[in-house]
Amino acid sequence: MGRDFEGRVAFITGAAHGQGRATALALASEGARIAAYDIAKQIPHPGYALGSAEDLDSLGREVKARGSEAVVFAGDVRDDATIVRAVNETKARFGRIDILFNNAGICFYGKSHELTEEAWDAMLDINLKGAWLVGRRIIPIMIEQGRGVIISNASIASFRGMNRLSHYAGSKWGLTGLTKSWAIELAPHGIRVVSVHPTGVNTPMNDGLAALEGKTPQQIAEASAGNLLPVPWIEPEDVANAVLYLASDKARLVTGSQFVIDAGLLTR
Repeated sequence: MGRDFEGRVAFITGAAHGQGRATALALASEGARIAAYDIAKQIPHPGYALGSAEDLDSLGREVKARGSEAVVFAGDVRDDATIVRAVNETKARFGRIDILFNNAGICFYGKSHELTEEAWDAMLDINLKGAWLVGRRIIPIMIEQGRGVIISNASIASFRGMNRLSHYAGSKWGLTGLTKSWAIELAPHGIRVVSVHPTGVNTPMNDGLAALEGKTPQQIAEASAGNLLPVPWIEPEDVANAVLYLASDKARLVTGSQFVIDAGLLTR
């Protein structure tokens, strides 16, 4: 295996499990040093199990087992003071931040007119505002360096309406708009900004959403049956592979783009 990211530092939110964890391990295997940020506890929304403190700590150990270095932070992407501390400690420890993967996010169902204000705010604040809060603290470091890559984990929901997911789709459409706007603002500083848009992913979130519906993940996948390729969902490693490409010098001219990993779903 190569070490294409030797000497680079990646700050990853929602890192304790799922797509964030897979990406952290993939980058570490390629030589990147990892700053892993995750809430690492339960909150009222979304109602399924989130990453735990043990998940976060074990990630740090797995990164080190791959021959890289890691710092882990238990923190909410809605908490600016904790973000500032984590970013400052990462910069002090590693001297730079080259990659930001805005991955933290939640999802849960609800008809728009039946959602509480608290539920609406939780979705928008974690999925969209949280990406902005983290980004605005890391962008000055990247500007000083004269380079950097910001990758935000959006969704196929960025391109379509979704039943009982108006709050989720709204947050992901907003994340796409933020990506495009950041790309314009930051291009003069050598900073690239892109978003990735997966179809359903085989993660604890996928399992949790199915459980909230009283169904299995397979039943949910069969009911939607949207992917063109014969898979019910994609794996976290599929997203990680896309992030590795987009963060690499192979994608040096890619910015402001939406990278779709949907097994053909949007073609329908």
